[in-house]
Amino acid sequence: MKKYNVFDCSIIELDRHHSDRKGNLTVVENGVTLPFDVKRVYYLYDVPGGENRGSHAHKELEQLIIAASGSFTVTLNDGKCKRSFFLNRPYQGLYVKPGLWRDLDDFSSGAVCMVLASEVYKADDYIREYEVFLKYRNA
Repeated sequence: MKKYNVFDCSIIELDRHHSDRKGNLTVVENGVTLPFDVKRVYYLYDVPGGENRGSHAHKELEQLIIAASGSFTVTLNDGKCKRSFFLNRPYQGLYVKPGLWRDLDDFSSGAVCMVLASEVYKADDYIREYEVFLKYRNA
């Protein structure tokens, strides 16, 4: 298993097509825009003020996290270092590599967090307890 750190993750600028009269269009394509093929898409919305989401890590899953509407903060943690990203542009996504703990918080009113994932849901890919995550990272 390759161990990534928080500095291996970055914001990806997505193609943005603009029309003064008709608004904007952003395109995401497997093999073109992303470093992985999307096998699952889900989104979070109506997150109550002061609540957070995430609080887990994945062993193999890669993700692109996008603020489709509104804003929120994603904090990544590799067990030694933390790095926070403020997402508020629908044409930017945070590329998150496997093996990193993530917390999402500071959701604005009406925020929509869209996640493009490299795999279908697999319960055994999740690490849901922080102490287990630290042992996994130090193995």
